[in-house]
Amino acid sequence: MMRRPTRTFSGGWRMRVALARALFVEPDLLLLDEPTNHLDLHAVLWLEDYLVKWPKTLLVVSHAREFLNVVATDILHLHSQKIITYKGNYSIFEKTMTERLRNQRKAAEAQEAKRKHVQQFIDRFRQRWYNANRAALVQSRIKALERMAEVEVMEEDPEYVFSFPEPEGSAAPPIIAFNDVSFGYPGGPTLFKNLNFGLDLESRFAIVGPNGIGKSTLLNLISGKLQPTEGSITRNTRVRLATFSQHHVDGLDLALTPLQVLSRTFPDAKEPELRGHLSSFGVPATLAGQAMYTLSGGQKSRVAFAKMTFTKPHILLLDEPSNHLDIDAVNALIQGLATFKGGVLMVSHDQFLIESTVDELWMCEDGRVQPFHGTFEEYKQRLRAKNKGPA
Repeated sequence: MMRRPTRTFSGGWRMRVALARALFVEPDLLLLDEPTNHLDLHAVLWLEDYLVKWPKTLLVVSHAREFLNVVATDILHLHSQKIITYKGNYSIFEKTMTERLRNQRKAAEAQEAKRKHVQQFIDRFRQRWYNANRAALVQSRIKALERMAEVEVMEEDPEYVFSFPEPEGSAAPPIIAFNDVSFGYPGGPTLFKNLNFGLDLESRFAIVGPNGIGKSTLLNLISGKLQPTEGSITRNTRVRLATFSQHHVDGLDLALTPLQVLSRTFPDAKEPELRGHLSSFGVPATLAGQAMYTLSGGQKSRVAFAKMTFTKPHILLLDEPSNHLDIDAVNALIQGLATFKGGVLMVSHDQFLIESTVDELWMCEDGRVQPFHGTFEEYKQRLRAKNKGPA
């Protein structure tokens, strides 16, 4: 692989090359921007172990909670054009920030109550009659009111939820069935052999496995983008599938606005309907009118989610859906999937996302896809033990 052009690599392997280049020079200051994007869990665990032992300064931007819990000793919270430092990992930061916000609210409420009490005293004096004996006291209260400083309360980010539309029409299970399916790319090895399984509207699975093992290929077989080299795949003709690709930006015209992207894809839809659908994925009117190239990676992802779900699909096929999303957007995605009435099959290494949205893990290895009967944490322990090898 060292002699192959990097353009032939998958996103996960390209990220490994980029990390290798950064780590090789052993810098005094290591800056990592979303380093876990596209990586498989094997690589994430290796990176965590490596960075925990990193002897110099590390500054990382990441949406991966578990990764931050392992590698971070301090959190810098950038909010309202200010940076506030918190000691500890991400979980400690969440608790500390919540407590800080609660205390700020209490202090602001107490200050406001005190202001009202002083103002009432002043108003009573002015409404009744002038009393020279009390004038000095009232003047001192007025000055005290003027000196009262406003208690600053951190402005909370507006909450939003990804609102996945409810699928229209019903379908009897299994709506997709694999019958002795095998697949391999021309001139390459067989990636899968004799796969047998079914999917229905109740399916909630996460596919896990190393980069290059065929996880994205499996999603393409399910969606119909690829056809098996052996065996057959049957689909209910009434079922609509929607796929979120980890390279979704490649399919968006960056010169267009989000509203134009949807209107060109769905020319019969009315503009208010398109605007409302974009808004349901956290794309307000201001962003809907901006060119795609001005949007952040996470905002582009929201547009891609809006585009893929406009047809009200029965099953969502999600390939690394949390890549480029910030933590608030990941929360919005989790809440949206929790209320979605259809099936969900995702490829992801994001532990928080997986544990919050799916019922079962599928392991992709050695040309097979089979259920893993255990928790995601147990799967991680299995990988760590496998990476260490025999004692």
